[in-house]
Amino acid sequence: MLSSFAAARPTRLSRLVILSVLLSASVSPVPTVTPAAAGTTASWAWPVPVPHPIERPFIAPESAYGAGHRGIDISSTDEAVVTAPADGVVYFAGVVVDRPVLSIAHADGLVSSYEPVESDLAQGTTVRRGDNVGHLLPGHCSSICLHFGVRLYGQYVSPLNYLGGIPPSVLLPTRSLPLPP
Repeated sequence: MLSSFAAARPTRLSRLVILSVLLSASVSPVPTVTPAAAGTTASWAWPVPVPHPIERPFIAPESAYGAGHRGIDISSTDEAVVTAPADGVVYFAGVVVDRPVLSIAHADGLVSSYEPVESDLAQGTTVRRGDNVGHLLPGHCSSICLHFGVRLYGQYVSPLNYLGGIPPSVLLPTRSLPLPP
């Protein structure tokens, strides 16, 4: 009669089946279109016309008050029209320190912010994706650029999460597992 330990011990074949399932799941191809995960979506439009090269990327701070770059700087032209990337409501339009800033509250706890953007819109104004929300002024970068930031429930996140600029992550094995005897 087998002991309870021996009866519960997996066989070599069952180990191989488990290992092959784990390996095939970890290297399966990534679909080109993925569903939104954790509040992200690639359905936002860029807030400035093409081309829109990124001069400075998002750099997450190590802490709430740590150094970082809480948005992306997008090269553009002087007086470029800035448009709403998604439907929302103007959350703030005014001057912060010495720069005009516009913020739009969107669905699902998202707030997008733009500077230096001069706008005639008042707080509470409803905007639709693609609507003109203001025009870009010089003053943020050494060349003309738009600082575009996004907060998700108050935490800064990369705007590229919503513009489709970050490919999905794929976890791969970090080491080979030895085959059981």
